[in-house]
Amino acid sequence: MDSVTQAALGAAVAVAVVGKHSSIKKAAIWGAVIGTLPDLDVFIDYGDDLSEMVRHRGESHSLVYQTLIAPLLAWLICRWHQQQQHFKAWWLAVWLVLVTHSLLDTFTTYGTQLLLPFSNYPFALESIFVIDPLYTLPLLAGLVYAWRQPEKGLAANRIGLICSSGYLLWSVLAQQWVIHQVTQQGADASQSPYWLLVQPTALNTLVWRIIKVDEHGYQEGFYALSDGRRAVTFRQHYFPEQTEQLRAFTDAERLTRFSHGFVGYFQHDALFTMADLRMGMQGNYAFEFTLACQQHDGVKSTQLQQTRKSYQMVEMWLWAARRFLQQETGLTEAELRSENPCNTNSGR
Repeated sequence: MDSVTQAALGAAVAVAVVGKHSSIKKAAIWGAVIGTLPDLDVFIDYGDDLSEMVRHRGESHSLVYQTLIAPLLAWLICRWHQQQQHFKAWWLAVWLVLVTHSLLDTFTTYGTQLLLPFSNYPFALESIFVIDPLYTLPLLAGLVYAWRQPEKGLAANRIGLICSSGYLLWSVLAQQWVIHQVTQQGADASQSPYWLLVQPTALNTLVWRIIKVDEHGYQEGFYALSDGRRAVTFRQHYFPEQTEQLRAFTDAERLTRFSHGFVGYFQHDALFTMADLRMGMQGNYAFEFTLACQQHDGVKSTQLQQTRKSYQMVEMWLWAARRFLQQETGLTEAELRSENPCNTNSGR
């Protein structure tokens, strides 16, 4: 989730655990700071754009490493405030702040490597968008009340946590309802095997995006909870005819493993790109990378770099709002603005 949400969750968890043993303000500040720590891995240089993507939410989000570092952070806080007598409470608070950060991230699409160093599998339930105000606002409301009214603040903070957790549960139930609708509508034994993805669109849990990926391409459709039993209409996107060669490149295999197979391949004149289909919609993908060039003697890999596109989050949210109101409109594809590596002699 976004940094504001993680800071709010960390603060709320810390207040709930140590609010009786320390001041609410101290608990909230330390909770917010520790709740932000795991995401500082974005400042680590892993060498290339793809590595920085697939290694985000790695070691810093591992439940194993978080469990090991929690007592040290708690000891430092206790030393700072001379509260050694409350070490166990601070230890529990720090551990819960770190663990809930990673578990909340697991509900999003990106993928969180919870079990490092034993496994680098990226867990993703994909039931909530990476930014969702309806999850964050109850946390902030409870914290603000607790900050201003400490004598009644613990109850308000608990209510904020309960409301946000309830919304998280709602996102899972809504997702399962959409999956049920899609599978009921698409029960066709003659259809070729495909990977199915159901995820919320930007900033909401009312309009859901459905992706079906097979070896030839992918279908994209949308289902609003206001649709009832109305059938989902899918738009077919075909991969380039060179896709089998593209899939064999090492970088494509890395992205395929990370995205659980939801990789799209696109051709822009002589340039081939790949994108994580889970993050974005209708040609607006947050993570699209240059992959290969079409040359006279075949497809040759090129220097991998993330393409420069404007990620239209606000536009996608406005589109989703219109879609929920049954106003069918299209979303303009973001324009590829990167320098085309196929115009140079770079390759590898």
